[in-house]
This record gives sequence, structure tokens and C-alpha cells, in this order.
Amino acid sequence: MNRQSRPVRFAGAIRRGRRASLLKSEALAPGMTIGLFGGSFDPVHAGHRHVAQTALKQLGLDRVWWIVSPQNPLKSHLAGDYSRRFASVEDAATGPRMVISDIELRTGIRTTAELLSVLHRRYPKVHFVWIMGADNLKQFHRWRRWREIAASTPIAIIARPQDPIRARLSPAARSMAASRVTETHAKLIARKPAPGWTYLTEPLHSEASSLMRDT
Repeated sequence: MNRQSRPVRFAGAIRRGRRASLLKSEALAPGMTIGLFGGSFDPVHAGHRHVAQTALKQLGLDRVWWIVSPQNPLKSHLAGDYSRRFASVEDAATGPRMVISDIELRTGIRTTAELLSVLHRRYPKVHFVWIMGADNLKQFHRWRRWREIAASTPIAIIARPQDPIRARLSPAARSMAASRVTETHAKLIARKPAPGWTYLTEPLHSEASSLMRDT
């Protein structure tokens, strides 16, 4: 078997009856396009589904990995019980191309930059795209090694109703302006060498819009 077709296998995985199917779903093959959607998902809601589905549709991805983080370092409060949050994401992120991953817990990784470095090194022929809502773009310049993230991995920003103008005028957005890809050409971003980012819009259904404004 080609090494890249094997699932990610790291020690210390979460003890769950779904572990076998989880690892199978994480299997990667050369040429795949994978969206990486990280967060504490505390709680997961319709706004998160909107972000994942928009990226899947507009970027033409093979998979979206929902990466359930043990703790968001930029949040002052501790995240809730990991097993509960993971199970909630499993219930919410339905669809044949949605994958729920505990890779950060299994590896002990605590930063996005470190995670991307591991994945790029292990799977050099897989095309990864980092996915995040526009609210995260506003604070992206506060992420550890954020310039390294932008230089190594294409980024897809999904519009959210909270102050979208400030997101697009944020320090990170201004710094990355020269590498922005228009929404019309968004499907090219997964296979384009980094740096490159795009800003995607998609009509919000009422539940997602309300929940996203409240979080």
C-alpha cells in the first residue's frame, strides 16, 4: 500500500467505540484536496455546519476534516468535556465527505502551525486548505506563527455576519492582500501553491445566521 493511502496513526487516541471507522475515514491518497476546519466547537451549531458546507461546495474539496481541539489557546475559558464535544460534532457534521478527527488530542499538538507542519511532511502530495470563519480572520494575526501558516497552506475564509468589513480590513487580511484569490477562482486555491487565500460568501439560512450572531 502506498504510504499516503494509509490512515494517520498516532498513539494516545481517544477511547471510543468509533475509533476504527475514525481512522478509516482519515485515510488520505495522493492528489486529494482536504479542508481542515479546526475549533473547540463548544458548542457546535448550525453556523459551523454552514462554514464546512460552504467550503466543501465552493472549493470542490474531497473531504472536510472537523478537527476538535482540546483547547483554543486564544480563549480565556476552558473548553468543555472533550468526549462530549467530540460526540456532538459527530452528530452535527453529517455527510459522506465530512470527517471528525481527534488528531490534535492523539498527537499532543497544540497549535495550527505545528499540525500543518506534521500533515505537510507526512502527506506531501495531499492538498490541504485551512478553513475558518471571518470572525477568526479578525484575530488571525494573534495566532502563533500565523505568517508561517499563511505561507505554507492555502486559506479559505467563510463570511460570517459579525462585522465582515472589520474582518477584511484586519491586520492579517491587509498583510496577505497580494495573495488573495477572487471568489470566482476559489476552486483553484486547493491546488495552488501557498500563499493564497480566498473570501467566500454563501446565503445564510435563518438558523445559522441567528446562531452565528449569538456566538
